[in-house]
Amino acid sequence: MKNSNIFPRHTNYDLPNAIRGEGCYIIDENDKWYLDASGGAAVSCLGHSDKTVQKAIIEQTKKLSFAHTSFFTSEPAELLANLLAKHSPEGLDRVYFVSSGSEAVESSLKLARQYFVEIGNPEKHKIISRRQSYHGNTLGALAAGGNVSRRTFFEKLLFETSLISPCYPYRHQTQEETESEYGLRVANELEEEIINLGPENVMAFIAETVGGATAGALTPVIGYFKRIREICNKYNILLILDEVMCGMGRTGSLFACEDEEIIPDILTVAKGLGAGYQPIGAMICQNFIYDAIANGSGFFQHGHTYLGHPVACAASFSVLSKLINENFSSQVREKGQYLQKNLELHLGQNQFVGDIRGRGLFRGIELVNNRSTKEPFPKKLNIAGRIKKQALDIGLICYPMQGTIDGSKGDHILIAPPFIINENQINEISTKLKSTIDIVCN
Repeated sequence: MKNSNIFPRHTNYDLPNAIRGEGCYIIDENDKWYLDASGGAAVSCLGHSDKTVQKAIIEQTKKLSFAHTSFFTSEPAELLANLLAKHSPEGLDRVYFVSSGSEAVESSLKLARQYFVEIGNPEKHKIISRRQSYHGNTLGALAAGGNVSRRTFFEKLLFETSLISPCYPYRHQTQEETESEYGLRVANELEEEIINLGPENVMAFIAETVGGATAGALTPVIGYFKRIREICNKYNILLILDEVMCGMGRTGSLFACEDEEIIPDILTVAKGLGAGYQPIGAMICQNFIYDAIANGSGFFQHGHTYLGHPVACAASFSVLSKLINENFSSQVREKGQYLQKNLELHLGQNQFVGDIRGRGLFRGIELVNNRSTKEPFPKKLNIAGRIKKQALDIGLICYPMQGTIDGSKGDHILIAPPFIINENQINEISTKLKSTIDIVCN
């Protein structure tokens, strides 16, 4: 906007001014409607005008808007923690509320470190992650991830993290391998890196259960995470699963790791936890980790002012209750299947579409310059940036990203619409995406 004092994400873009939201749409000041096909950044799982959540926020502000957690707990925080623990994988009973996914990951890294110090293994400090991962923008979370472009300016400020291959069958599975063989091969890189670093030095392996925006909804092959869990157990290493983007029903299960049939030691969630109505995230840990702190120093050496914010927790309790009570996970699975088929119908034979992947209402479309060779577009063409602009021009919000393959080469589009989306709106996504891709890529 003209005469704005906002420090925007991009200083050379003139963005439309959002005025209101209605269901799956955001409306700007000129009454132009935009179908939110990415939920912002996989945030708005209940759309933009849920009356139940709005009411919960208003009612809580009438009772209590803020109480610092060094002095008080609060009813909304207690209720939300109970609900999360009740529906989390077994043993994940302790919930630490923060204000974002980055803060949740930052908290998990600190907790992992303090845990090993508390139990008498202070030499354990190294983190292993995956290339083409993203765990947040605070310095610790950024250091733990493998997003090349977001790290570039800040490399000298980041601690060293070891990176292994992502589970990326479209690019890296060989013709001689079955999916299972490929999954075991890339999972075994973790064991190799642990041995290389020394098991006595490694404290945690962190991974997105389903890869997010950096590589576009990379879904693990069957057996991959079971092998990862075995390796972590073998070497006494904590498994941290980042479900900030893929959790809270986004993939068709409340927690994405349920489909992998494994349980992490620490789990992070955000985005869909508040559905965009309030900023909130959470770190959920196993009881044995909490007990180590409780029976040791008795104090987690970490904290933020807005931990367990009553209004944020009240909004989140309303969101989570709705996700559970109205069986949204089942709806997401069904709608996700329809979305996949619809995308394949409109884009499956498109010469610029290499792969359509994902789970539930979390889908990635990888774009290529040559379908048969999988050759990406030259980076200088900025296909992702142009797709974002063109889609916005015709009333579609999607989440394109460059650097899909290695942080430099490759483009993809992430689709993560609200769970309330209907078939006509899914058709609108596919047809507008087809039009956008045809205009930008030809």
